[in-house]
Amino acid sequence: MEFTKTPGWLDWYAGPSQPRFKLPAGAVDAHCHVFGPGAQFPFAPERKYTPCDASQAQLFALRDQLGFARNVIVQATCHGADNSALIDALQHADGRARGVATVRRTVSDAELQAMHEAGVRGVRFNFVKRLVDFTPKDELLEIAGRVAKLGWHVVIYFEAVDLPELWDFFTAIPTTVVVDHMGRPDVTQPVDGPEFALFLRFMREHPNVWSKLSCPERLSVSGPPALQGEQAAYRDVVPFARRVMEEFPDRVLWGTDWPHPNLKDHMPDDGLLVDFIPHIAPTAEQQHQLLVDNPLRLYWPELS
Repeated sequence: MEFTKTPGWLDWYAGPSQPRFKLPAGAVDAHCHVFGPGAQFPFAPERKYTPCDASQAQLFALRDQLGFARNVIVQATCHGADNSALIDALQHADGRARGVATVRRTVSDAELQAMHEAGVRGVRFNFVKRLVDFTPKDELLEIAGRVAKLGWHVVIYFEAVDLPELWDFFTAIPTTVVVDHMGRPDVTQPVDGPEFALFLRFMREHPNVWSKLSCPERLSVSGPPALQGEQAAYRDVVPFARRVMEEFPDRVLWGTDWPHPNLKDHMPDDGLLVDFIPHIAPTAEQQHQLLVDNPLRLYWPELS
C-alpha cells in the first residue's frame, strides 16, 4: 500500500553524532517508536498524520550506535490500535525490547496475553486533542483495570493545561501511571509557577505516578544546538527535568522519542539528545537510576 506523508513532515535525522556522554552499561531508551514500514504495516485509516517509515531495523541500529542496551517501544498514534508493527519489532528484538500498546475495549483476554508474551508491559492513553479522537473515560478505566491484572502500567500523554480537568481520572487509574514528557510543561512559565507545581503535586501525592524526562526538543522554546551551540541546547527545559529528577529519582525514565513524530521546526540529532542527559541527571547515581535501575524495575523486573 502506498502512503503519502503529511505535507511538511520532517524525517528523522539519518546521521546522528556519536554522543560524548557514555551511557551506563544496561541503559534503556524508554520511549521510542516504529512507523511501518507502511507497505508491510499499513497506517490506521483514522490517523491524524502520515509519517515517514521508521523501521525496527533502523531503530535497533540507532540503539547500538548510541550505546543503549534495550528499548521500550511505544505504539504510535498513526497505527491506531493495530499493534502489528510494535509486536513484530518486539519479536525480533531478542528480548532487548518491551512495548507499550494501544488497545480498545473490545480486546480479548487472549489477545492481551499474546501481547504480554511478546513483551508488552503497558498501554498508552493519549489526551492530546490534535493527535487523537476522544475515548470515553469509563472505557479507559475498564481497560486499565484489565491490564493491571497482568502487571502492566498505563502511559498517559497530555498537555499541562489539561491536568486539572484530567486529575480525577488519572488518580483513579488502578496501576502504575507513567507520564510522557513531564506532562508537556510550558517552559516559558517559571519552574516554581502554579502550572508545574500542580504536576509536582500530582507526583508527590500519588506514589504510583512516574514521569519520563524526555523530549527537550519538543518542549524547548530556546531551540536546538544549531542556534545556540551544543552546550546550550534546550537549556530552558533543564530546570523542569532536573526538579523532577531530584525529587523523584526512583520514578523517572528517559527516552529519545525517535523518530520524533510531528516536530515542526527542526529534527534533533539523537547523539546530542544523549548528551543532554548529564544536564538533567548530573551525578552517576542519578544517571544509573534514570537509565538502568528504574526502567529495568518497570519493564524487566526479572533482571532488576
